[in-house]
Amino acid sequence: MIARLCAKFAVLEAVLDERGRRLWAVTEARALGHGGQTLVAQATGLSRRTIDQGLRELAHLSGGPQEATQRVRSPGGGRKPLTDHDPTLLADLEALVEPTSRGDPESPWRWTCKSVRQLAAERQRQGQKVGRQKVAELLAELEYSLQGNRQTKEGTAHPDRNAPFAPINAQGAAFQKRGQPVVSVDTKKKELVGDGKNGGRAWRPQGAPELVRTSDGADQTLGKVHPYGVYEQPAKVGWVSVGVDHDTAECAGERIQRWWTKMGACRYKDATALLITADGGGRKGRRSRLWKVALQRLAEATGLRIAVCHFPPGTSKWNKIAHRMFSHISMNWRGQPLTSHEVIVNLIAHTTTDKGLKIQAALDTGCSPTGIKVTDQELHDVALEPAAFHGEWNYPITPRTTRN
Repeated sequence: MIARLCAKFAVLEAVLDERGRRLWAVTEARALGHGGQTLVAQATGLSRRTIDQGLRELAHLSGGPQEATQRVRSPGGGRKPLTDHDPTLLADLEALVEPTSRGDPESPWRWTCKSVRQLAAERQRQGQKVGRQKVAELLAELEYSLQGNRQTKEGTAHPDRNAPFAPINAQGAAFQKRGQPVVSVDTKKKELVGDGKNGGRAWRPQGAPELVRTSDGADQTLGKVHPYGVYEQPAKVGWVSVGVDHDTAECAGERIQRWWTKMGACRYKDATALLITADGGGRKGRRSRLWKVALQRLAEATGLRIAVCHFPPGTSKWNKIAHRMFSHISMNWRGQPLTSHEVIVNLIAHTTTDKGLKIQAALDTGCSPTGIKVTDQELHDVALEPAAFHGEWNYPITPRTTRN
């Protein structure tokens, strides 16, 4: 008899809910008569208390028509939330997560990595039985989430840090209205060439990751590259010159001229001026003498009046080329080892976005000598006119000779 009940229960257990199992058990117990409840309890593993509850429910259903209900348990049943047993649980947990603002500033947790496992272990040491999953749910209830650092602080805060943005935007709008080119220039971070690890993940057959070197050092033969980019703001197109030598202010001017020859001159046939927005520091910053001399050569070669707008200190992240072109290049080659110069150039050139970004790229194998000194006379010969507002950040450079 028990074997027959076990077989029937095994078939029905998967499709019955808690209430259905109780009602089936007591129906079988009644059909068996005296001793039926004991046999059903042994065959199904249900407790006598559960079977008694089923008997009461069955008697209630037999009393007449009942309203349809989807409830398995009576209202108020089930385990009470931990916060009902410990009303201070949320506050204590938040004090562990943010000890400096909601707890003790001298707490050792100020210097501890706060994972849900560690938070749960600490609460257990304090006498509260709580698991890591419950800690994660409580943190979500407190509107916490896993977050990384956000890079917004950079350098010292200049008193006029925010003021130049309005003139830069106004000048860019004026150039675009007249049909003159507006570009954002910068150098992407150095990239190692070779079969080294590249950050990110890419779809591959399961269990077959790309095999790379364990060492993170540069390949002595292939070395590094310095992608220098020129991004046309209104047209959403870019040019990247992948240099294999040093990244200097002189080669920056040459690469801007290369962009003008390859792309700009065809797009802006009637252009008389060019607006360049660039970072305020580095080898191509506002203090670089060689940068100004290189721009004078660019003006002479193209016949364009070069207007330069440097971003103030601490605002290089606002340079449009960083988040409108370079970031998409990094996403396009994530998880892909940069094994050769050809691979790098092709990955850059095939970077596109839904917004219509298009990039052309070329390898620059020329040498870029370092240590070039610009004399006072060479700097004086640059036809530079500082602007009225922060002339060290904003200045036009005009060609001294007429373009042939």
